[in-house]
Amino acid sequence: MPLNSVHLNGLRAVEAVARRGSLQKAAEELGVSASAVSQQIGRTEARIGQAVFERSPTGLQPTAFGREFTARLTAGFRELEGAVALAERAKACVLAVSVAPAFASKWLLPRLSRHFTRYPEVILRIDASTKLVDIDHSDIDIAIRMGDGTWPGAHSELLIAQEIFPVCAPAVAATLKTPADLAGAWEITDENAMFTWEQWFRAAGAEPVTMHRGARFTDPMLCLESAIAGHGVTLAWQLLAADALADGRLVAPFGVRATSGLGYWLVSSQSEREQRKVTQFKAWIREEIEQTIRQFGPLVCAQ
Repeated sequence: MPLNSVHLNGLRAVEAVARRGSLQKAAEELGVSASAVSQQIGRTEARIGQAVFERSPTGLQPTAFGREFTARLTAGFRELEGAVALAERAKACVLAVSVAPAFASKWLLPRLSRHFTRYPEVILRIDASTKLVDIDHSDIDIAIRMGDGTWPGAHSELLIAQEIFPVCAPAVAATLKTPADLAGAWEITDENAMFTWEQWFRAAGAEPVTMHRGARFTDPMLCLESAIAGHGVTLAWQLLAADALADGRLVAPFGVRATSGLGYWLVSSQSEREQRKVTQFKAWIREEIEQTIRQFGPLVCAQ
């Protein structure tokens, strides 16, 4: 008799009754009624052509055949449970993080080795995309998003408020003594930026000036690379520019930061219980952010 000719639920019912010793206990384990379990047993016995249990006023007792049959079923279901548990453990060891490509490459990637060292059992899968994924209906465990923290149906925790300021190569910075000097500089523009130069001029207490129109990009990473290459001045924010400021490839010539009203947020499921790997990642990335902030403070002024 081929295995697929016997309903799996019927075999589960037979095994549960033999192991638990009663219809009621088996029903409680399987989450169904006792009558449903009894019906499953009857259908299974009819399908295999053998009586698995003897009926008596005191309940069901396995037949000689039933004892051997259910013992093998118990062993088989134990193997199946082990296989499922193996899959769950493998899944539990993968942490899927959704993050914008700019944040991933400029800040997160250089620091991932420290996460590998601290949590060697966790495999990080970085989904570098600007798409706002639905965490409850995807394989993403946690997302890092820029915005105001309002995403319906998700739990948001502020990671760091975004601060913006001009950056450029050291040679360009040497020509910039005051914000008014920006009138002679080339503006490198991020066409998808969620902030403006007016916000920075306001924070600097300076009159806005019109800059020469330079290169335009649709990616903030390319804006930073263009600035590093000496093509002009761009508005950057602290996390993306921090490493280039630290090693001298970029300079922030005026020492003034402006708040954008936006920030980076940790976004996770609002409905599901938080897994340990997510909690660990949150704690780790907050430590990394704090370390970056400590290093970042004096780097925002030109040397």
